[in-house]
Amino acid sequence: MSESFSSVILAAGEGKRLNMEVPKPLAPAAGLKLIDFPIRELKKFSKNLNLKDNISCVVGHKRELVEEHISQYENVNTVLQEKQIGTGDAVKSYFLGVKDAKDYDFTLITCADTPLIRESHFQKLFSCLKDTKADAVVATFKTTNPTGYGRIVIGDKGLKIIEEKDANTQQKTIKIVNSGLYIFKTSYILDHLDSLNTNNQSGELYLTDLFQQGRNVTSCEFEDDGSFLGVNNPDQLDKVNTILRKERAAQLQNDGVYFVESRHTYLDYDVEIGRGTTVYPNNFIQSGTKIGEKCILLPGSVIKNTIIGKQTTIKPYCILEDSRLGDNVTIGPFAHLRPDSIVKDECKIGNFVEIKKTRLDKGVKVSHLSYVGDAEIGEDSNIGCGFITCNYDGANKHKTTIGKGCFIGSDSQMIAPVKIGDEAYVASGSTINKDIPDGGFAIARERQVTKEGLAKKFLKKK
Repeated sequence: MSESFSSVILAAGEGKRLNMEVPKPLAPAAGLKLIDFPIRELKKFSKNLNLKDNISCVVGHKRELVEEHISQYENVNTVLQEKQIGTGDAVKSYFLGVKDAKDYDFTLITCADTPLIRESHFQKLFSCLKDTKADAVVATFKTTNPTGYGRIVIGDKGLKIIEEKDANTQQKTIKIVNSGLYIFKTSYILDHLDSLNTNNQSGELYLTDLFQQGRNVTSCEFEDDGSFLGVNNPDQLDKVNTILRKERAAQLQNDGVYFVESRHTYLDYDVEIGRGTTVYPNNFIQSGTKIGEKCILLPGSVIKNTIIGKQTTIKPYCILEDSRLGDNVTIGPFAHLRPDSIVKDECKIGNFVEIKKTRLDKGVKVSHLSYVGDAEIGEDSNIGCGFITCNYDGANKHKTTIGKGCFIGSDSQMIAPVKIGDEAYVASGSTINKDIPDGGFAIARERQVTKEGLAKKFLKKK
């Protein structure tokens, strides 16, 4: 008969020392939130054990915000800890709030504020529990600075965890400490959970008191102590963000992405980049972005939630937001793609061009100093310098449609709503406010008038 497993994430903390408006589990971490990391790693752990996800998050401070964020995940539920009076009380809340919590063979417990713990840590810890036939196992590590951590006191059988506030002078010298990651036989928790008490300096129910000398409990020591870094203050959050971005860059490098200087590339953790792509320094590549193979990202751009095809070049200092780019596209320098922009294969968007809520079909060129908003432009059309879609009438936005193979001269404006047919030609300096049929030629400007000899009236000389 297969074993069953449930996982609990302790996520009720306020995080006062972070001094943020959001609760600690929702503190930003490389484009995600702190709590995203244990959820994702636990899902990998369940998948590798061929188990159905059974993840519960114990929430408390600003629970509505945490619950709203967690709702994006399947098979992850929340349980309320009414009062934050310790980790032991949080686990009690879990067993009271999840009707089938008692039915699982094993219960894994971890914290929402340790985003560097990976699925491999869960695997190793579970193997240790099985190999030793213990009732409970705690992940431990050795550190030169144990301040703030619970100390591990090993007995002839079992062990005890002494929290920092309750440790005496001798116990505070112990270098082996508690990581906050545990796996229990569920029956063991149920046998001892009601014995927890508040006879300690914090006046809280400690989950760690389930570990006692004389009981069949053990520890599993990890050498990579940095993986258990918890986030309790801004400095620790900054360190975690740096480590996560470095970790993601290393993963991408191993997959064939070349970073000219990875330390100066600001990379969110869920970014995907294809093999053979070159990334220059000072790019900010943010959450939701997927970049294809053999692209070139020159310095200084901000790319957010954007999909980029193969062999596309992003020249310096562009902003791309919530957009979709095809293959062999060239963007920039100094271009801005605002949300809902769709740029098909082989398009060119040049210097100081802004695109918003617009579709450019294959081969369209918008090369210089233009604004294109709420528009559709057909294949192989060429848009001259200084083009503007006048899409806003002060109350509503209107659409401009330009067909295939058109030539739109420089310094032209389209007063939307307006529709230009295929292979139409608009003369430079025109203001177009009427539709143009296929093959039509439009010119809309005043006739030039030249007055010989009149220039001296207007020229100013010192």
